[in-house]
Amino acid sequence: EGFQVVTAFGGHGVGRNFHEPPRIMHTGEPGEGHRLIEGQVFTIEPMLTEGSALTRVEDDGWTVVTRDGSLSAQWEHTVVVAALGASILTR
Repeated sequence: EGFQVVTAFGGHGVGRNFHEPPRIMHTGEPGEGHRLIEGQVFTIEPMLTEGSALTRVEDDGWTVVTRDGSLSAQWEHTVVVAALGASILTR
């Protein structure tokens, strides 16, 4: 019941190649996961669903849909970690 966060996908590092490490998860406990360091650039791109968080990739190899057909939304921001905090680059 309610909304779910899809955990099969996460954000990623941004650099010379598409979808570079590190993988940035959108769920977890404070203090766990990847340690952010100054100069690092990464995406935050959560996918939320009205139903199940289970997904499948369409035959085109790119489109992701929920297995139960529920509505979902996904968006992305690119963030840089700076000495005084983080800045969102895609505003």
